[in-house]
Amino acid sequence: MAYTLTEAARAVRKDKTTLLRAIRAGRVSAVRDHRGGWLIEPAELHRVYPLVADGNADAVVRDATHEALEAEVRGLRARLDDAHATIADLRRRLDAEADERRRLTAVLEDRRKGWWPWKR
Repeated sequence: MAYTLTEAARAVRKDKTTLLRAIRAGRVSAVRDHRGGWLIEPAELHRVYPLVADGNADAVVRDATHEALEAEVRGLRARLDDAHATIADLRRRLDAEADERRRLTAVLEDRRKGWWPWKR
């Protein structure tokens, strides 16, 4: 739900270079994304620069929040699908192990009783 540098600049009506200088000076905390762009948490940005209350900035905030939430939901769905696949695999393995255990138990029980197919 973090702003990109462009979204942050629009939200506070500042130039991107102004925000970049604030990041480099340590006045605003930001992290790099996987592509090397800056990500700024809204609370951190608005701690230094107040949110500009106009319709356009609000739309940018809503759009950024919506996109971030959609991306997070996609990631969580992928993780959930992986978890379901892992659970299904483990259930198959446990069922196969239980079947093998039952088979071996039956063989051992037959052996204990002295019954063998070749003794008939």
